[in-house]
Amino acid sequence: MTESSPDLLLPWQQESWQQLQQMRARLPHAILFHGAEGSGKVDFAEAFAQSLLCEAPRADGHACGQCGSCGWFAQHNHPDYRRVRPEFLDGEMAADDAEGGEEKKGAKVSKVPSKEIKIDQIRALADFMNISTHRAGMRVVLLYPAEALNVAASNALLKTLEEPPPATVFLLVTHRIDRLLPTVLSRCRKFALHAPDTAQALAWLKTQGVKDADAWLAEQGGAPLLALAAAQTGGNEVMEELLRHLAHPGIDGALKTAERLHKTPAPELVGWMQRWSYDLLSLKATGILRYYPRYRKQLQALANRADTLALTRSLKAINDRSAIASHPLSAKLFVEDMLLDYVAVFEQE
Repeated sequence: MTESSPDLLLPWQQESWQQLQQMRARLPHAILFHGAEGSGKVDFAEAFAQSLLCEAPRADGHACGQCGSCGWFAQHNHPDYRRVRPEFLDGEMAADDAEGGEEKKGAKVSKVPSKEIKIDQIRALADFMNISTHRAGMRVVLLYPAEALNVAASNALLKTLEEPPPATVFLLVTHRIDRLLPTVLSRCRKFALHAPDTAQALAWLKTQGVKDADAWLAEQGGAPLLALAAAQTGGNEVMEELLRHLAHPGIDGALKTAERLHKTPAPELVGWMQRWSYDLLSLKATGILRYYPRYRKQLQALANRADTLALTRSLKAINDRSAIASHPLSAKLFVEDMLLDYVAVFEQE
């Protein structure tokens, strides 16, 4: 993002931006932006961060895009701005840690980028917050996704939020507000960013040149940015393999699919199965599909084979698995059990 302007906000964010400007007169020390994944929350928060640091913000609250501060921001080296996010979101290991503090000599670096925000990343902000701001301006910390904070990092952040340093604003972004500590929530001003309605999302996707926009949008649960990413990459091959098995369930297929897909993050597999199972139950009960309309024929055949109670129990079991999906004792056994439970719905006919 090189500058902040109404053109860089997504069409459905204009009203939210105007509402946000009402906070500027008495700016809270921490704002939590929350809403559905894939609706543009991070870019929105980053535009606000730039506007707070801008030396000549416009009347509508957007950054000017021309001052020295905006230039630094565009080059990702503003001295009064820090992003805190899991390592896997960076192109290189521990990039954010390197901004805020020195690595210990001889320390081992994990080969797999972490998906958590760790306590060291929060501690690294101490030096940043203890030095004077550039030209006596503000300092801004953008942290996302906030649900990635591990317990130790959450507690460290809480201490900072309880005694916020002067001239500092924390902008937190979360897809799952229910996963944040209540004590962290209580220290933030919550700001909801709503996803667009279907018509808005489809109109925007079409302006991006996405063909079959309705199908892509449905498969991504109505999240336009996820739909755009999926369309640009031609879809998700792993998801397609899973869906092919779900469309033609069998014990042998379940075991082979688990063998091939068990290295895929379990929360993703659970999410795809939740949507598939929801479609099955919805089709059975109402004749309506939400997520996978291109699989209508296969879903209809499966819905005709299973009774409503079995489908309801299956969906509940999959939902229950989501609670442990991030830390299964054995990824392969987790996927096998989930797929075999699904297969059992159709073996009971």
